[in-house]
Amino acid sequence: MATVTYDKATRVYPGGDKPAVDALDLQIEDGEFLVLVGPSGCGKTTSLRMLAGLEDVNSGRILIGDRDVTNEAPKDRDIAMVFQNYALYPHMSVADNMGFALKIAGVEKSEIRKRVEEAAKILDLEQYLERKPKALSGGQRQRVAMGRAIVRQPQVFLMDEPLSNLDAKLRVQTRTQIASLQRRLGITTVYVTHDQVEAMTMGDRVAVLKDGLLQQCDTPRRMYDHPDNVFVAGFIGSPAMNLLDSQLTDGGVSLGDSVLPIERSLLGATKNSTVTIGVRPEDLKVDPTGAGLPVTVEVVEELGADAYIYGSTPTGGADKPIIARVDGRRPPQKGETVHLIPEVGHVHLFDKTSGERLGA
Repeated sequence: MATVTYDKATRVYPGGDKPAVDALDLQIEDGEFLVLVGPSGCGKTTSLRMLAGLEDVNSGRILIGDRDVTNEAPKDRDIAMVFQNYALYPHMSVADNMGFALKIAGVEKSEIRKRVEEAAKILDLEQYLERKPKALSGGQRQRVAMGRAIVRQPQVFLMDEPLSNLDAKLRVQTRTQIASLQRRLGITTVYVTHDQVEAMTMGDRVAVLKDGLLQQCDTPRRMYDHPDNVFVAGFIGSPAMNLLDSQLTDGGVSLGDSVLPIERSLLGATKNSTVTIGVRPEDLKVDPTGAGLPVTVEVVEELGADAYIYGSTPTGGADKPIIARVDGRRPPQKGETVHLIPEVGHVHLFDKTSGERLGA
């Protein structure tokens, strides 16, 4: 097992005028499951490929354990990668696919068979070892790709959106299996996804990237409750956090026709007269007295015990979208106007100019 360190690692593609990954500083602990997440083009796959040795590092360095692998060939890094498209050999059986890397490395046949059978047992693939990939479902093929990585017994697993080709139900089932498997094996794992729900449910820690820059790296709970900036606040969570610009007033910030009390120390932390307020949908409550934000309900999404209302509220001279979670048994009706007010202690404040969080 090993730690992984990105030490100001930077990648600039030929002809590019800005880095795809910009001075990435990240320490991944031994046995940790770290998820890299962000929108398309944020640099997450490039970061993974730099660790794998498939992309050059233009400046900075990458370490596996205490070993600087920045300039080492992929085959010498003791990593195993699971790709989005499985990358199985169609003419080989499942057993041959799983053991192929060991065969190339000159491992004895008996040892290869032993490791393949052990991996197949872990992944529930024992009855498929003699089949060809075309005779397997998408989920089974992905497990074969996982098995091929496991038999190599690497120091680090690298996974590049391995579930994106699966249907929704199978994706949920397989992500649980992968997380459980990683914890049982205890192998340091770096996992790339664009799906923030996947990131939150699988990772010990989550690293959010945007435009090649690391925005925040923290546990899923800490990131959900204490996003460092507006981007992380809006990206993490489903449905997304509501973000509204509000004027500072005496003792707080204006919210509809009421004033939301805010600590004086937070109000002094910004030079702007406007701040960005962030509130999670579950932290907005319907106020029967008519205080708070007036919201015109446009869509009601009923989920059984809960319901989400999607509406708009007039803010700063324009209608802004807003989402709130309400009682699923008595939801408001489409076209109705309700007044929403945040729960005390569940409001996030961000600087309007920098987007950085105000306060701890």
